[in-house]
Amino acid sequence: MHKLRKRQKKTIKFIFNLDFDLSAFYDEVKKDRTMYHITQQLYGLKNPTTPSAFEALVDSIVEQQISIKVAHTIEERLVKKLGELLALEGEAYFAYPTPENIASVSLEEIRNCGMSQRKAEYIQGAAKLIVNGKLDLEQLKLNRSPEEIIATLDEIKGIGIWTAELTMLRGMQKLDALPADDLGIRRVISRYYCGGKSIKTTEAREIAKLWGRWKGLAAFYLIIAEVKDITV
Repeated sequence: MHKLRKRQKKTIKFIFNLDFDLSAFYDEVKKDRTMYHITQQLYGLKNPTTPSAFEALVDSIVEQQISIKVAHTIEERLVKKLGELLALEGEAYFAYPTPENIASVSLEEIRNCGMSQRKAEYIQGAAKLIVNGKLDLEQLKLNRSPEEIIATLDEIKGIGIWTAELTMLRGMQKLDALPADDLGIRRVISRYYCGGKSIKTTEAREIAKLWGRWKGLAAFYLIIAEVKDITV
């Protein structure tokens, strides 16, 4: 029981980044007037991390080229259909599907969650690589080289740079990763730095240089700033 609680505590700390010291991030961006103003209004905000890198990878594949609202509906269906059920005090809870869960079902079952044939193939393909010992995402997230992580993920069918960077940011705590191809991220960068005009990926990455090694975390702050309608 003690070991279980210790593991649970470790997982909770990881998900909510409870041990993460934000001071280095704040020191890095304080010369950027816009980001400094936003961090002061969102002081103490930490980005959540998925319990496993596999969960971040699957969610990132699901979210390719569709709205977040639609993607979240599909992700919820996937969890309820393929995740293990825990009934507790009359309530039903579902664990996120493991690679084994996804590798063992038919493509049709995955597609029935609301995604395309190709996305179902990409997700199951990644799951089978893990099950067969050809891919270790938990080991990969220990790699300190963003370029090497991206190169490894990019070799997997259906995963490009955007999906790799989003997976790194969400599930590997690689806060320097910036999925600049993402329309939502480019939108918030433009809102706060370019007057709301349409910008290209290269422009977003150039602006992000202001945030040093905290590009992904800074982008998260911009997203929350937009949600809260913070003005600078």
